[in-house]
Amino acid sequence: MNLYLQSVICNLQSAISITGSKSETNRLLLLQALFPNITLANTSNSDDSEVMQKALNLDSQLPTSNSQLVDIHHAGTAMRFLTAYFAVNEDCEVVLTGSPRMKERPIKVLVEALQQLGAQISYENQEGYPPIRIKGQKITANKVSIPANVSSQYISALLLVAPKLENGIELTLVGEITSIPYIKMTLALLNEIGVDTNFEGNTITVKPLTTNPKPQTLTVESDWSSASYFFSLAALSNEASISLTSYKETSLQGDSALVEIYAKMGVETRFEENKITLVKQPNFKLETLNLDLNNTPDIAQTIVVTCLGLGIGCHLTGLHTLKIKETDRLEALRIELTKLGANISVTNDSLTLVATKEIHSNVKIATYNDHRMAMAFAPLVLKVPIIIENAEVVSKSYPDFWNDLKNIGFQISEL
Repeated sequence: MNLYLQSVICNLQSAISITGSKSETNRLLLLQALFPNITLANTSNSDDSEVMQKALNLDSQLPTSNSQLVDIHHAGTAMRFLTAYFAVNEDCEVVLTGSPRMKERPIKVLVEALQQLGAQISYENQEGYPPIRIKGQKITANKVSIPANVSSQYISALLLVAPKLENGIELTLVGEITSIPYIKMTLALLNEIGVDTNFEGNTITVKPLTTNPKPQTLTVESDWSSASYFFSLAALSNEASISLTSYKETSLQGDSALVEIYAKMGVETRFEENKITLVKQPNFKLETLNLDLNNTPDIAQTIVVTCLGLGIGCHLTGLHTLKIKETDRLEALRIELTKLGANISVTNDSLTLVATKEIHSNVKIATYNDHRMAMAFAPLVLKVPIIIENAEVVSKSYPDFWNDLKNIGFQISEL
């Protein structure tokens, strides 16, 4: 499905309700599978979370037959978390697979870490990549090391299953740590159900949970990554007052850094009870942005597109994990932004955009099976009409995205 986006809107006034964070939801779904007396509220309605829930088989017993196939499609988080989950479930054997792109995304670092603990995991085709065969084992070893600069999802996968291990985990991170907020999110959610954790220097310790946590309902905060597109819309508008629910001023999500980042692009964030309101500041002086996004790489696409729309330059670093996402996001950004007339260059871990005042209109933006490519480019409709190819890909994290834009007043038609 290709969508043609137009807008005659200069002043944005709207209230949007965004479902729970995909990152929090997927972590809590795994913890709920380990400890079924946990109840969840405001969970994400994303494809990734639905795939995760289906694979965890929360409403029935775990699969025990040989070679049970578990297909997680494009869901990278599910691939990492489920690798650890099935590895520690005794008498459970699965083959974990996914889309063609998923079979190109490395899993070796996590597999080797689990093998250090005694897990039985083998590759069905190419070494280091899915599909993988997992034979669940009782894990008694607890000391393991992993490179610190890999995707934080590898680290979180190990931490999430640790309370179910006989001796917990003592995890050593080797080198400079990437995406610390996501690791801290995982530890905070573990603490919330009563798990004892410690993160000091490059060592993380998670104690086993010998008794089930008390019955409790955990409410998932709405997704800050999804909010990023409305920050972009506010920045690119003449006037804006966009309210989003449900958000907290003290958030577990690293992408809440949007508040500080978009303040540099003329967007004030006002917190009130369980909502935020994004207000465009008049006559705001814009300057080139220099940002290290090592802790928040998922909002890089939104930021660089916003800068293009504002006619300012940016230099973004800390982006090395973007090359192994749904697509090589750095290369995808270079190709699509160049179509729009941008002067952009990328390296393995950075992106530089030169300020330009002219944006080409009616450009077809390829999305590369990447939900964030579709949503990050959509706010440019406030500057020029654009076409988003394979627009349905947004269902991976934000199925209601196009309807929410229509409700604001955007003209969206299917080609």
